[in-house]
Amino acid sequence: MVEIYVDGDACPVKEEVMRVAERYGVRVHLVSNNWLRVPDHPLLRRVVVSEGLDAADDWIADRIGPNDIAVTADIPLAARALEKGAAVIDHAGKPMTRDSIGMKLAMRDLMSHLRDMGEVSGGNAPFSKKDRSRFLSALDQAVVQARRAAGP
Repeated sequence: MVEIYVDGDACPVKEEVMRVAERYGVRVHLVSNNWLRVPDHPLLRRVVVSEGLDAADDWIADRIGPNDIAVTADIPLAARALEKGAAVIDHAGKPMTRDSIGMKLAMRDLMSHLRDMGEVSGGNAPFSKKDRSRFLSALDQAVVQARRAAGP
């Protein structure tokens, strides 16, 4: 059975995840370090983990499996989910794959180093309507593919 695991603390697409989950009857695990205000839904399981570095990531990585889907912008968590055979989509609807994750990890480390040296400041571009639309389409496609792969 396909399930969606959402790294919820900084996730701007929680409503979109629930729209797709409801369309396909897919269970969603919304994992966070803090209680998040989202509408109750029978397909939604809220998981609040202990405060601690990577506690939400660890919870997801310990439970996610083949044919599941992770929604996260966290590159190390994405790598762990991919190792388990899951699909990974970031909040802007861009899939992360086994082929692309190595470069993403390297860029993350490089940018962290450049920020530490004061060479780079600022963050990601603002989240847009186009990102939201791309996410909806990508998650819909990922659910269809995962259900097909999981079989009857």
